[in-house]
Order: sequence, then C-alpha cells, then structure tokens
Amino acid sequence: MTSPVSLELQQKIATWRMRANEGTLTLEEMREAVLVLRAGRVNAQNASAASKRKKAVAEIPSAADMLSDLENM
Repeated sequence: MTSPVSLELQQKIATWRMRANEGTLTLEEMREAVLVLRAGRVNAQNASAASKRKKAVAEIPSAADMLSDLENM
C-alpha cells in the first residue's frame, strides 16, 4: 500500500523536524509547515466525511431476525 503523503512532502517534513530539533527552523519555514500539515488534515477530514455518507451495500440483519430464523428451522 502506498502512502497518501508524497515522497517529496515526506522529505520536507523530515527536514523541518531535523531543523526544528537543531533550533535552525525559520519562522517562514514554520508557517509553511503549518499550512501544509493543515491542508493535509482538511483533505483527510473531507475524505472521512465522504466515506461516512456512503450507505452499506447490503443491510445487516438484526440479531432478533437471525434468531427467529434459527428457531423456525
């Protein structure tokens, strides 16, 4: 399975983390990182909402219905 995050973005994030640990991350780079990460979260939220709207292909029978079918056998 491939990652939803591009290789280029993974490299940028790794660089931001390294520079943040070293204390050399600039304010502009911090802003860029926040914008990129927020955009990714918005996309994930939209995808999640879309998948929640989909109905199941087949309805799952209730337990009571299944038990009554067994009793009738």
